[in-house]
Amino acid sequence: MKTFFKIVLYLVVVVVIVVGAVLTYVSIALPNVGDAEEIVVEGTAEQIARGKYLANHVMLCMDCHAERDYSLFSAPPVPNTQGVGGERFDRTMGLPGVFISPNITPTGISDWTDGELFRLITTGVRKDGEPIFPVMPYQKYAHMDAEDIKSVIAYLRTLEPKETPDYEREIDFPMNFIIRTIPENADLRVIPSKVDAIKYGEYLTTAAACGECHTKFENGAFVGPYLGGGREFQFPNGMIVRSANLTKHETGIGSRSKSDFVNLFKSYSPDIYQPEKVGQDEFQTIMPWMMYAGMDTTDLEAIYDYLVSIEPVDNKVEKVTFAK
Repeated sequence: MKTFFKIVLYLVVVVVIVVGAVLTYVSIALPNVGDAEEIVVEGTAEQIARGKYLANHVMLCMDCHAERDYSLFSAPPVPNTQGVGGERFDRTMGLPGVFISPNITPTGISDWTDGELFRLITTGVRKDGEPIFPVMPYQKYAHMDAEDIKSVIAYLRTLEPKETPDYEREIDFPMNFIIRTIPENADLRVIPSKVDAIKYGEYLTTAAACGECHTKFENGAFVGPYLGGGREFQFPNGMIVRSANLTKHETGIGSRSKSDFVNLFKSYSPDIYQPEKVGQDEFQTIMPWMMYAGMDTTDLEAIYDYLVSIEPVDNKVEKVTFAK
């Protein structure tokens, strides 16, 4: 019997040593995506215009890195807060900790090189080598065209500098170790020709990270199917809103024509729609309709072409559950 307990004790010691070694390696050696490249973004007028379009209407950097007014439908950004950050993502959303979007105006990124920003956006690694939590979908941006990423950087450099507090994040165990294993080298791709509408639409769907919200998410992981909808978003009043199925199934967008799809987005254009006040017990959404409304019609049409090309998913989504 003594021999048995000795063996068990030895095994426990071995396991502790191995686990300790693994955690030490993860803490010290990861993430490992290499040094930031020496990149200098020229900041041409063309780049800035492209970056402004992407950051406000496709990639939606200004959706998270601005103050959103949740008293209005779709919570549009508060005017003149573009880039200031401060949006909170926490445990109430099913996330393993508290993560707050940083200031990305020139005040917040003045000591970042263009190469460091490029690495952050495409690999999720900060200038100090620390990983960020993929609330920002850098894993999607890793598949974009390098010139589009540079254009976003050029645009960020033009934002009005704003002073904001420094926010500390909180990462729960074991995510504080897991987060270090997530970043990987970018797989950048050339933007497809608009002539190939499906490929071009896939690129835009990736850049817009549609799958991040429109794919079911449970216990800190996507459980799919991709773009099949059903991800839950809980509001402070207890209301739960679920994302729509974006596949061409009767439970998704199967009954919508291309013009229906485009017109839905364009109906929230600022020249024809003014955000309405939302009461405490009324339907609200995090879908940034007014930001996406600024997307080019051709781009929206290409996204539709891509969505209807993928495998349809039978997933009837209950859009909202109000608190009792």
